[in-house]
Amino acid sequence: MDIEKNPVPLAMDGVLVVDRELKIISFSKTAERITGYSAQEAVGKPLQDILGPDTTSPSFPILDTLQNGRIFSNLDILFVDRNNVQRSLSVTLSPLCDIQGKVSGVVVTFRDVAEMQHLAYQLMERTYEVLIEKNKLEAILNSITDGVLTIDPEWRITSFNRAAQQITGYSQQEALGQNCGSLLRGSACGQTCPMRRTIETGQPTYNAEVEIITKDGQKIPISVNTALLYDDDGNVVGAVESFRDLSKIRQLTLELEERYRFDNILGKSKPMQELYELLENVVETDATVLIQGESGTGKELVARAIHYNGPRRNKPFVAVSCSALAESLLESELFGHEKGAFTGAIRTKPGRFELANGGTLFLDEIGDVSPAVQVKLLRVLDEQKFERVGGTKTLEVDVRVIAATNKNLLEEVRKGNFREDLYYRLNVVPIWLPPLRERKDDIPLLVQHFIDRFNRKMGKNIRGVSSQALECLMSYHWPGNIRELENAIEQAFVRCRGDEINVEHLPATVQAGTIATEVVKVVTTGRPFEEAEKQVLLQVLREVGGSRTEAARRLGLSKATLWRKMKKFGLL
Repeated sequence: MDIEKNPVPLAMDGVLVVDRELKIISFSKTAERITGYSAQEAVGKPLQDILGPDTTSPSFPILDTLQNGRIFSNLDILFVDRNNVQRSLSVTLSPLCDIQGKVSGVVVTFRDVAEMQHLAYQLMERTYEVLIEKNKLEAILNSITDGVLTIDPEWRITSFNRAAQQITGYSQQEALGQNCGSLLRGSACGQTCPMRRTIETGQPTYNAEVEIITKDGQKIPISVNTALLYDDDGNVVGAVESFRDLSKIRQLTLELEERYRFDNILGKSKPMQELYELLENVVETDATVLIQGESGTGKELVARAIHYNGPRRNKPFVAVSCSALAESLLESELFGHEKGAFTGAIRTKPGRFELANGGTLFLDEIGDVSPAVQVKLLRVLDEQKFERVGGTKTLEVDVRVIAATNKNLLEEVRKGNFREDLYYRLNVVPIWLPPLRERKDDIPLLVQHFIDRFNRKMGKNIRGVSSQALECLMSYHWPGNIRELENAIEQAFVRCRGDEINVEHLPATVQAGTIATEVVKVVTTGRPFEEAEKQVLLQVLREVGGSRTEAARRLGLSKATLWRKMKKFGLL
């Protein structure tokens, strides 16, 4: 028999029985398989004729078993089977007693040693495979960022991955064997438990939001998915639950909503008070809004505030910069494209209008849109319908459009660069954001707002700005508006080592106005502008440690122009 090709049967032990004359009186099926002799051939023959001459040697204690009833195990003998193949057997001898308790024969049980070794090898291999699969499974479970636990039918936790430990604070050793509900103390533990619902109905649960209590007593929100566990025969052996910590997502959502509330559009000046009044009326409508203002005045901030304070607050807010993309790319970005619509379109892609369905689409820098895209935009605004690039199917959406531009769109209409009908379709509710130089009363309020923000962000404790620094901030022209002011305060935070921002901590461009003013007061040479320019160069060079490359970048000059100016003022 070829052991490698034939599986080892479940019954490995051959059994035969001999009488007191050592003649075989019983012969099992496994004995037939091992020896090659049939029971008909073996019964009635002497034991040595079947198992070989080793059974008659003095070292084989079968006579001792017959006379004294002793049991012998693991006796090794050699024999040649019916096919002339020599085999090694492991033999056990047991007495066979009659009803009076006298030994009337011997039960000979034997195994093929080669089969035993092969089985041991198979078992070792299988154990090794199981260990590998177990390690793989554990590695997969521990690499998942979601927590995963399994329970048995008694609700005892049977596995608990690394993410589950991190989310709950319990170690695997603490969790295994514990009742799921007793350990996590979830808000839904009981009849509304997603796992219980899955066990009772057989249906999986997706994205159910519940709260659990961590080891340190903190209550956290989680999103739960559940499903049943089955064995190989299809029997339910428990359930599995994966869960995701929603704490950070909730916090980010709250921060996002907080960030875009009206009270974060700061200002006490008259233009800002008028803006607040207009926004309160706009947010509850679905009217298209056109926000105009210089770069850095906060147009996207206003757009987000309108969205997050309106009825669409729980739907998507999707923003796209119309000036950042070429015409062909912008059309695909807005309306999407079908597979094969152009080179590189390897799959169908939805556009921003589709992504914003039900919510708000913010079209920044709308004044830079090409005439061809303007035509498609006009149709969407009129009918809420469009086709993807390369597509023929008409799609319908429900989107509120808020557009913004730093250009004078009416002037662009007069020049023929912008469609008049699109302008009036966008300009249903016009909002004009004043530049910072026209609302300088708001600068102290904005400065303190940014100081509070950067204190939290950088872990500092800066109280405010000095009177000289505030005077410098108030006298600057602010071509970059609020964005430039925010950057100036952030830069000052990086430089400031104390608890108050001074003039020297402000960017050189902001200091230039003050420096020029001081120079005009003290210079009597008749050339105050040149002296002011020299002072600005000196200040910037001090800030950058003499680096001409960095100084040229900050001043917006080429290195050659900076070199000529330094030579002119004797600064080389």
